[in-house]
Amino acid sequence: MLSPLATPAATRDVLEEHGLSTKHALGQNFLVNDAILQKIVELAQLDASDDVLEVGPGIGTLTIALLKCAGRVVSVERDADLPAVLEDTLEPWADRFALISKDALELTEEEVHLALAKCAVSSERAPRAQEGHEEHGEHGGHTPCSDSPRYAAELRAEHAPHARVGLETHGADGSPRTFPNKFVANLPYAVAATLVLDFFQKFSQLESATVMVQKEVADRMCAEPGSKNYGAYTVKLRLYAEPAGRFLVSPNNFFPPPHVDSSVLRLDRRPVYDVDGAPLDDALLKATCAMADAAFASRRKTISNSFKTYFASRGNAGKAFIGCIPELLDECGIDAKRRGETLSLDEFIALGKAYLRRESNPL
Repeated sequence: MLSPLATPAATRDVLEEHGLSTKHALGQNFLVNDAILQKIVELAQLDASDDVLEVGPGIGTLTIALLKCAGRVVSVERDADLPAVLEDTLEPWADRFALISKDALELTEEEVHLALAKCAVSSERAPRAQEGHEEHGEHGGHTPCSDSPRYAAELRAEHAPHARVGLETHGADGSPRTFPNKFVANLPYAVAATLVLDFFQKFSQLESATVMVQKEVADRMCAEPGSKNYGAYTVKLRLYAEPAGRFLVSPNNFFPPPHVDSSVLRLDRRPVYDVDGAPLDDALLKATCAMADAAFASRRKTISNSFKTYFASRGNAGKAFIGCIPELLDECGIDAKRRGETLSLDEFIALGKAYLRRESNPL
């Protein structure tokens, strides 16, 4: 068993020991199926050389699985009641774990860098599970908490990781890694879409994101041109990453069960180039994102009319740019009567380049 907390009974025990309950306002739905944890770490393709960034660790259910499969883990949690819980549940892995207590939407690269620098790799071999115990505990599933506020020492030993003696995590260039290379999380659904795009934009060191999100959000992340889920968000995300696998998760795998279906999705960062084979710089990325927003400002309208709606709301500079729209579309070979959902990523990039060439653009 990857995590002894991945059952309803164990989750209730931990919450009750700390006098807590789930907080709907923070989108807390705790994962209680170890088989789903197994699928998450497999999809993320974790190994001991990886460092992981996690958001919303909760009581540490997924975090334990990450610490067993990866090198170091930095988690971000905004609930002020949970650091004490995590200090308890993650005690066997304390040397390779760091917690940042704040809203993940306000997270900075420097904060993650400093947190990861505090983590070391375990240098002593942890005790192995006693022979004769099943992998999930001798009680056949839920391994109960002791009467004390903390888990029994035997439970900690049984579920502690085996040592990774002398292991160092390095970047692609061979230098010691200073920022996690993988983002793995059971995300609060209210901010999931925003966080994933934000992290890919802000943290260039992230190679992939394997995240639990609402199924409808995963559909938007994976959408193709011409589909009903394809929109400005899809275009923006595809500038940084592409889908690399997903699986569905039903509500009965959580405590308490959410009212929606969920999906775990992996997104791999990929370099994006324009039609001339040149990498996209920050200015072109920004311009392409603006073109996506403009194309979907009025989804049911033609791209010409949607562009007019978008720029009319961008102040005097935007209103002045409306007259350039026909020329902009014509230069890119895009029929003004098309709708935004029919445009490919390459067409949005071409629009971004043409947009930047106009001195009157309101960026």
